[in-house]
Amino acid sequence: MNKRIYLDHAATTKMSGQVLEYMMPYLRDEYGNPSSIYDIGSENKKALLSARKKIAEVLSCEPQNIYFTSGGTESDNWALVGTAESRAEMGKHLITTRMEHHAVLETCKYLESRGYDVTYLDVDELGMVRPEQIERALRPDTILVSIMTANNEIGTIQPIAQIGKILQGHKALFHTDAVQAFGQIPLAPKELGVDLLSASAHKFYGPKGIGFLYVGDGIRLPSFMHGGKQERGMRAGTENVAYIAGMGEAAKLAQETMQERTAQESQLRDYMIQRMEHEIPYCRLNGSRKSRLPGNVNMSFSFVDGETIVIMLDMEGICCSSGSACSAGQSSASHVLKSIHLPDDIAKGSLRFTLGDETTREDIDYAIEKIKEVIKKSRNMNPAYTAFVKRNQKQ
Repeated sequence: MNKRIYLDHAATTKMSGQVLEYMMPYLRDEYGNPSSIYDIGSENKKALLSARKKIAEVLSCEPQNIYFTSGGTESDNWALVGTAESRAEMGKHLITTRMEHHAVLETCKYLESRGYDVTYLDVDELGMVRPEQIERALRPDTILVSIMTANNEIGTIQPIAQIGKILQGHKALFHTDAVQAFGQIPLAPKELGVDLLSASAHKFYGPKGIGFLYVGDGIRLPSFMHGGKQERGMRAGTENVAYIAGMGEAAKLAQETMQERTAQESQLRDYMIQRMEHEIPYCRLNGSRKSRLPGNVNMSFSFVDGETIVIMLDMEGICCSSGSACSAGQSSASHVLKSIHLPDDIAKGSLRFTLGDETTREDIDYAIEKIKEVIKKSRNMNPAYTAFVKRNQKQ
């Protein structure tokens, strides 16, 4: 195998060389603790301030709205549990959807075990939640609404601004998991009516193990990590300066390249979808065709098993997935595909291809030829497909 084509950027992105270069001083020479008052400590404190400012500029907010975490999962947990704990006297009702990331859904289950009531909204066949559904679900005791900005599997972008308008004047806070969306679409929490926003650096060409939570003005969450007074007393623990610096630089670069990068990804995405729909029979696109992340292609192929196709494509040098990285290896169909009411036999034949800044048209052409080959090979070994073809020939 000579060629390697990476089409799983929703799982993680390759760290930018510029980001790594920016991090290196903090991995070697600038090793001081940012809480220290001597020079090498204060220099690292400046790095934290710089990273906070860079992220704030992307979100059109103030640096003090940004709190560093270990990634999207911690940010989601902190947003949900922190809101629940701090507002328990106001109510114990939360609203979310059935297609959220596990970091939100599992946290909701945890809160249910602690006596909270969670409403799980259905989505339509495109994976879209309707703002009026949220309006109908709101109750006097609702304290939080958590809706992801864009889905990690099928790429559907939710009407966040419309939801934000509905929540104006209601006491419920509005949280959005923007892990897949940050760096892909413009995000301004204050304009969107968002109170809490989660993101993770490794989704926008930064290092793994670092993320942030945007916390709106006037909102005070309880500490999620207990100990020292780091992050203005909101999250204890010595800061991971090198990774925070890298995340800040990655956010800056993502903003600077967004327009050109996402235009290219969108063009290649549509080209890939068009070719597969015209050249591979019995396939369907999952998610919204219009309101979709630039680099997301999620297709279901009848008469194949997605996990098997992923393995076969890997042998051809193509990296993709049959769902989110967090659910890889599960035997049942993805909860996201179930939420859009895909039958199990079709859902299990789903593949997710997510494009990145280095993806080329030549990569797509090569990948499609291999996809056609492995699907044809897999179908020819499937008795159900053979019987289906024979029945169609008789008709």
